[in-house]
Amino acid sequence: MNRLSAALLIIPLCATTTGAATAPLRALGAVHSLTNAEAKLALPVDFEATVTYYDNAGSDLFVQDGDLAVYVFAKPGVGLIPGDRVRVRGKTDSDFRPDIVADEVTLVGHGVPPKPATPTFNQLIRTEFDCVRVTMRARVRSANVVRDKDETSIYLNLVVDGGYIDATVLGQDGSHLKDLLDADVEITGAVAGKFDSKMQLAGIILEVPSLADVRVIRPAATKPGSLPITPMDQVLNGYSMDDRNQRVHVRGSITYYHPGTAVVLQDGNRSLWIATQYEGPLRIGEVADVTGFPDVHDNYAILTESEISEIGLRNPVMPIRSGSTELASGKHAFDLVSTEGRVLVLVRGAAQDEYVLDSNGRLFSAIYRHPDLPASAIPAMKQVALGSQVRVTGICTLEHGSDPLGDPVTFNILLRGFEDVEVVREPSWLNIRHLAELVCMLLLIVIGVGARGWILERRIRRQTSALALRIEAEAEMERRRSCILEDINSGRELSDILQQIASLVAFNVKAPCWCELANGNRLGPVVPSSLTVVRQEIPSRSGQAHGGLCVAGYSDRLAGGTIEMALQMGVRLAALAIETRGLYSDLVHRSEFDMLTDVHNRFSLEKRLEQMIAEASRGAEILGLIYIDMDDFKQVNDNYGHRVGDLFLQEAALRMKRQLRPGDMLARMGGDEFGVVVPFIRSRADLEEIAVRLEQSFDDPFVIEGYELRASASIGIAVYPQDGDTKDSLFCTADAAMYVAKNTKAPFGDSQLGRR
Repeated sequence: MNRLSAALLIIPLCATTTGAATAPLRALGAVHSLTNAEAKLALPVDFEATVTYYDNAGSDLFVQDGDLAVYVFAKPGVGLIPGDRVRVRGKTDSDFRPDIVADEVTLVGHGVPPKPATPTFNQLIRTEFDCVRVTMRARVRSANVVRDKDETSIYLNLVVDGGYIDATVLGQDGSHLKDLLDADVEITGAVAGKFDSKMQLAGIILEVPSLADVRVIRPAATKPGSLPITPMDQVLNGYSMDDRNQRVHVRGSITYYHPGTAVVLQDGNRSLWIATQYEGPLRIGEVADVTGFPDVHDNYAILTESEISEIGLRNPVMPIRSGSTELASGKHAFDLVSTEGRVLVLVRGAAQDEYVLDSNGRLFSAIYRHPDLPASAIPAMKQVALGSQVRVTGICTLEHGSDPLGDPVTFNILLRGFEDVEVVREPSWLNIRHLAELVCMLLLIVIGVGARGWILERRIRRQTSALALRIEAEAEMERRRSCILEDINSGRELSDILQQIASLVAFNVKAPCWCELANGNRLGPVVPSSLTVVRQEIPSRSGQAHGGLCVAGYSDRLAGGTIEMALQMGVRLAALAIETRGLYSDLVHRSEFDMLTDVHNRFSLEKRLEQMIAEASRGAEILGLIYIDMDDFKQVNDNYGHRVGDLFLQEAALRMKRQLRPGDMLARMGGDEFGVVVPFIRSRADLEEIAVRLEQSFDDPFVIEGYELRASASIGIAVYPQDGDTKDSLFCTADAAMYVAKNTKAPFGDSQLGRR
């Protein structure tokens, strides 16, 4: 998701020398002091700040230092949380306000997020708290799980004292969203802006790290689903509005005027749609003063209930020459533009005339809206030959609002008069009328050779039919083969893939086919024993065949090269499927298990621990982590050699596995260290009991290759959530407890063991 806002508070840049201009800005306040033009120079930055919001799957990062905050375009997957102190190195950039494009974001330490501010809606809409962490009291009007390209999040629409704001909440769990509807909440997040495609402010949105930052103060008095059914003709019974919008005053050149409906003003690269009932005389190109009330329509800021007056100045606006691709980006919404296209259709309507144009494969309409006149007084539509290349001039309007990310949108050109349609090039001679005349001439020729054509047609039909059947069969074969290759590279069951291969061979040779594996399994149909069977072995790289592919039929039908070619194709596919699946299974095993002891490795244990923490947090359950370190294991390797050491570790892992319950996971963390994830315990005492059994498993001596070895282990434990609520905190606690046990060798029952 792209950035929606940037910092405000523009302060003049103090640096004046060349050396200062190239030196990194080392404080967030220095970034705030830049103008947009200065930020566009990509000045280097290197400062520290505190994280207030980070989307680990996207690129949005908000950081704050004191009362100042800024948006950082960061790389995904850094794994930051609110309160983390980070060092940001990168370059300045600017869209709405100066922001940062990060080259590197480094974690400095963990802390708490800044205390949230409590602004009013008016302060938010004036961008006085842009990017700052705030807390707002609001009522939830809608709550939905939405998908924006590859990202999924929760979207809230909120009403606050003074207006409406939106909020995006990281997360995908929508199971409790209905409980938020009509509830009064306290929501905390980083302030961002909603913008149109011209980077003009169109609203406020809060970026919220999680649903935990949305605290219900007062639940809804009535659940929305339990409201009584209201007849459709009585829906306005619940309508109420408190309008606090303040009238604003703007000035610009008139580029469009539809009496009683709308005026468009333009000032440089800024333009504004004015909704008005004014019907007095106005001239295109005159400078006008407009007062009205701000509103947002289709993600664009507009003025409504507007009053207009000319001030006696004239400043005509020259249309911007632009192509359809640039207009579809939305960056010229409500601007006076000029573009070209080929006329496809002319439509005369009761309310408007429309020219449908094609520009490089993109369709758009040039529309002239009729003035409020009697039908007899409305000017006739300007006739343009279909296929003509025309240049149209008018106001660029978007069909479904803007897109600040720059994705193409549907646009139209609003004409001010038929003089805005200029024919650039007449259609070519090859038009419909000339084509009709040419067809008549060709028809006479066709009649002259009709007899010959009829004979050729019958012959071609027979050949085409045979060719179509062959092409269809080859296409079906290729489609099935492609599906099999896709399934080989996916996680589909091997038996299903082999049955597909047998079905493919059967389709090719029009005879039953099945697969016989080396382990005795048979995949495919059962055929009568009276039929002749042709078998071809499925080769393997090891030399011993994986099995065979068999085709059954009558002897005369099994002769020829078709059967052999089909079987060769089938056994190649079967060998690829079997060996690919074996290689995949071996790689999965190697990635999750320790090759020496055949117990899980550290990666598997950490993944399992994170899963169990998530499950325990949802079910308010307890789980434990045990950290085991062999005492003086190095002496075994030094005195008896690494082979004895490896056998010792294998025997130790086997002994410890016998002391665990089903569901407990033992993993080798590396060297002589092991870990155990113990889910579903009732108390610390349950975990200590398992740890005692593990410690006692070393009491009996180890007899390895004639040597009798005695060993012991130091053990530390940690209990979730008492000793920590994250994977790292549990590991830290268990590791510290293990070192206490190793240094003191206190009895395991000591209450200090396993605690911080």
